Amino acid sequence: MGGLSLVHWIIILFVIVLLFGAGRISPMMGELAKGMKAFKQGLKDDEKPAEPTTIGQGQPAQPIPSQQNQEHKVG
Repeated sequence: MGGLSLVHWIIILFVIVLLFGAGRISPMMGELAKGMKAFKQGLKDDEKPAEPTTIGQGQPAQPIPSQQNQEHKVG
């Protein structure tokens, strides 16, 4: 009991090919890969700290702190 054997995986693959057709599986996997790549790129963009911009007479603007860095007081 437990894991799937090679025969089980072959049957599952056969059923998937029957349901979707071989021509539709490749484009779906390509779209899945594009989505994963965009998701990873979004995570990388979130890791970069925001650079302060200048406002008015050359004074740097204060970056907006994220909610993770703020302490929430209950009371």
